[in-house]
Amino acid sequence: MPIKDVFLPLFGEPRDPTLAAIGKCVAVAADLGARITGLALEDDVFVRPKPVFPDDPEPTDLGLREAGDMQQLLNAFTNAASRVGIRAQSRSGRVPADEIALTLAEHGRFSDLTLIPVKPHDSKTENIVETFLFQSGRPLLLCPEQHVEALRPEFENIVIAWDHSARAARAVGDALPILQAAAVVRVVTVTDDKDEAITQSGTSLVHHLREHGIYASFETVDAGGSSIGKVLGSFAQSHAVDAIVMGAYHHSRLNETVWGGVTKTVIGQPPCWVMMSH
Repeated sequence: MPIKDVFLPLFGEPRDPTLAAIGKCVAVAADLGARITGLALEDDVFVRPKPVFPDDPEPTDLGLREAGDMQQLLNAFTNAASRVGIRAQSRSGRVPADEIALTLAEHGRFSDLTLIPVKPHDSKTENIVETFLFQSGRPLLLCPEQHVEALRPEFENIVIAWDHSARAARAVGDALPILQAAAVVRVVTVTDDKDEAITQSGTSLVHHLREHGIYASFETVDAGGSSIGKVLGSFAQSHAVDAIVMGAYHHSRLNETVWGGVTKTVIGQPPCWVMMSH
C-alpha cells in the first residue's frame, strides 16, 4: 500500500537545525506523493501574574515567547509546503506538558507514516519518539537534525537492519513502498556468530522482497565487540546510506533503558534517516 498520508509533529524551540529538518521532512512527503499534516502543540501552563513596580525592568511574557516559537515552527512548515507544492494542512493547540507526547501519538494513528525531527541525545525528543512507537501503531521516520544538511529527500540507498524478529518483519512490511523506489537495498545482520540459521533467514527475506520487485542483497557485519547501534551507524556512514529500516525495542523498553540497546542508541543519535516500527 502506498504512503499517501504523512504526519509531522511540530514541537520544541525553532532552532535553525529544527527548521531545516522540518523542510527536509516536507520534501520527503512530497517525494512520496503524500499529503502532509503539521501539528504544533505548546505547554498549557498557567503563569501566575507578578506585581509590577515603576522601577522594575520590562517584564518578559513567557506565554508570548512560547506562542512565537510555535508560530515559527508553523511558518517553517507552511513555507516548505509552498516551495514543493505539496497538499498540506497545519493545526495548533495547547495541552498540559505531560500530555503532549501522547496527544501527538494519538494524532499519528490517522496517518501512514509520522516524520519526527530528532535532536541528538535530547530526553524530550526521545520520550516523544518512544511514545509514538508504543502508542501510535504506525511507523516512524526519524530525521536527525545534526545531519540535516547532508540528508537527501530521495531514498536511493537503503539498509534493512535484520535481526530476524517480528518487529523487524513489521518494519520491512511498513517500508515496502520506500524499498520499491530504492536503487540499492541491503539486508544487513550485525552479529559475531555467522551460523547457517542467520544466513538462511537473511536469504529468505531477500527472496520475499524479490516478489515485491525489490532486488536486495544480504550480508553480515561483524559486531567486533561494539554495540549494534554503533555498528549500524558506522556502516551507514561508510556506505553513504540514505535510510535505515529497523524494528524497535526487540527487548522491553525498561531493559533497553537500563542496559542500553540498539533502539536507544539509534533514537539518541540517528546516523541518517531511520524508519522504525514496533
